[in-house]
Amino acid sequence: MAFATGSETVYYLNTYTEETNMPRLPVKDNSRVALRIRPADKTKILRAVALEHTDLTTFILENTLRAAELVIERAERLALSERDSLRVLNLLENVPSPNKRLLRAAKSLPQAG
Repeated sequence: MAFATGSETVYYLNTYTEETNMPRLPVKDNSRVALRIRPADKTKILRAVALEHTDLTTFILENTLRAAELVIERAERLALSERDSLRVLNLLENVPSPNKRLLRAAKSLPQAG
């Protein structure tokens, strides 16, 4: 459970012994996050928090944001082989003329106006 105090958000990790689905209520303030966590996992996280000399909120936020950035980067970036990179560059420099299918698709687009 978490609650906001001014500009600071405080998180509480709740331990659980069995997984249950709880109903989610809509909230006006979207700065809260609740986690259910096994006692051993909570102990491990709190140990890491102590070793980093930080607080739980900062530790969770920094590490989850770092993980989120990696996931987004992986999803949005396309890694091409050297062969594919050269093909793309060649197509950009030597644009092929449009085929019938492309022209038909372009004509079916709504006109701006």
